[in-house]
Amino acid sequence: MEAAPLLCARITTYIPLKYYGLDKTGMHIAVVGLGRHMSVKFAKAFGTKVTVISTSLSKKDEAIKHLGADSFLAAAGSFDGIIDTVSAIHHLLPLINLLKTHGKLVMFGAPEKPLELPVFPLLLGRKLLAGSRIGGMKETRDGRFRGEA
Repeated sequence: MEAAPLLCARITTYIPLKYYGLDKTGMHIAVVGLGRHMSVKFAKAFGTKVTVISTSLSKKDEAIKHLGADSFLAAAGSFDGIIDTVSAIHHLLPLINLLKTHGKLVMFGAPEKPLELPVFPLLLGRKLLAGSRIGGMKETRDGRFRGEA
């Protein structure tokens, strides 16, 4: 039972990367918030370039030195995908603007109030906003999420 929280965090962060095709070597992925540090570790293990986006500059050393992120913060139009782990109210437009054309913003933080969704930038860039739930035993046992055929 002591391992359950780690297994939950691992599968929950692993699934959106695999399911939405953000696990390809050479892609550039951003992780918003370090509360789900396993997203950084998995993305790096898949061979992607990883940038951590946070409002707290105090997390820069942890992101780069301890978790292996390639950079901290980013420029517009840089990312193939962004994993948003933030459960607090926050603006989506800056994140959407960081995506490349056909980029994917995957949410699995759960703010208590609805977030404002700017649709126009999604339309212009053919960008995708998606959600991913907490992983469970079915996904943990499913070979597709362990890299098996």
